[in-house]
This record gives sequence, C-alpha cells and structure tokens, in this order.
Amino acid sequence: MAQEETTRFQWNPAEIGALAHLYRGEMYRSKVWRTRLDGTTNWAVGTTGIGLSVTFSNPANSPLTLLLVAFLVLVFLSIEARRYRYFDIWRTRVRLMEVNFYGPMLRGAGTSVENGWNEALARDLDHLRFHISYWEAIGRRFRRNYLWIFVVLGTSFIAKIMVHPVQVQAWSEFWMRASVGPVPGQVVLAVWALGFLILILAGLGTLKQQHAAGRVSRPEDQDPMSKFGMN
Repeated sequence: MAQEETTRFQWNPAEIGALAHLYRGEMYRSKVWRTRLDGTTNWAVGTTGIGLSVTFSNPANSPLTLLLVAFLVLVFLSIEARRYRYFDIWRTRVRLMEVNFYGPMLRGAGTSVENGWNEALARDLDHLRFHISYWEAIGRRFRRNYLWIFVVLGTSFIAKIMVHPVQVQAWSEFWMRASVGPVPGQVVLAVWALGFLILILAGLGTLKQQHAAGRVSRPEDQDPMSKFGMN
C-alpha cells in the first residue's frame, strides 16, 4: 500500500545549534517582559494598599484618595496591556519552537516542517508585529489581576462613605459624602460604575478571542500556529 510521505527537514548540527540559541534568546526576552508585567501589577497592588491605609487611618480623611488610586490603577492596567502585547510576541515564538521542533524531537518522531511552522517563524522574524489586539490584552490582564483590585477599591470607597466619620443615617448624607467638590455624589458613583462596567465588558468581550499562545487552558486552544494563519 502506498503511504503518504511526511516531509522531513534534515537539520545539520550548525542549524540545530543556531535554533537552540534562538530559542534561548526568545525565552530570555519573554522572561524579561514577564518580569515587567509583574512590575506593573506590583505597582497597582502597592498603590492600592497605600491608598487604603491613608483613607482608613483617620475617620476625617477623604474617600477621594481611593478615586485617585483607582485612576492610577487604570493607568497601570493600560501600561501592562501594552507590555503584555510585547510579551506575547516572544512567548508565541517560544511555544512555536517547543510544539513543532522540540516536542517531536523528544517523542522520537523527527522534525517535520510540513505545517510550515519554520516559514511562519521566519516571516514573524522578518516582520515584527503584535499578535493580539490592545483590547484583548486589556481584557486578559483585567480578568486575571485587576478585576479584584477594582472590586477592593470600589467596596472600600462605599465602606468609607458609610462608616466615616460616623455611620451614615440617610441617603442624602450618603450622596453628600460621595460628592467631589461641585460634582454630586450620584455623578461620581455613576462614573465609577460606568468605568467598571466598561472594563467588565472588555473582559467578557475578549474572553472568546483567546489569541494569546502559551497560556494554560484547554488543549485545543494551545496551538500557536493559529497566530500565523497556519491551522
């Protein structure tokens, strides 16, 4: 019986060595950007902790501090989303080599290039580009880390208004405490809720895109070739 022959690419020792160095280089870059991601998250957590300490250290302190902290955390989220897009470039290349080169080699199946992974990697090296959108990056980082930070800030803001300097007795007093200068409390809380809703929609709206390679998820979602239009 005639059998289909699988295309096998015979790498010479020099090429294997060069590919190993490429893998190490891309792995190093992904680790550097991973560290930068952790840095912005740490900034957000640290700023939130300081804001909570300042706000609740004295009943007379204004809850406005928490609004300013929320704005700073939003800035950190935007910075982290940009960093995540860069991190995803290097992580995708690492996964591409792991799945298509090192994986088959370790299974003793040889190295096949029939799916064009080597061509896809070469094109990606020639033309550097982002593999995920900015909104997907925002959604992923919000779901993984920043959702809980904003929940803590929002809950703390409401709690501060209700208990300091004394427990609130009427809705009119609640709205007055929530106001910021000439801006009524209803408007302040409406803007807060709207911003949080937009972030939730970004998180939910990008949930099914999942173009980021290398993430721990369902096995069928792990194929990095999808980023190069090869599957």
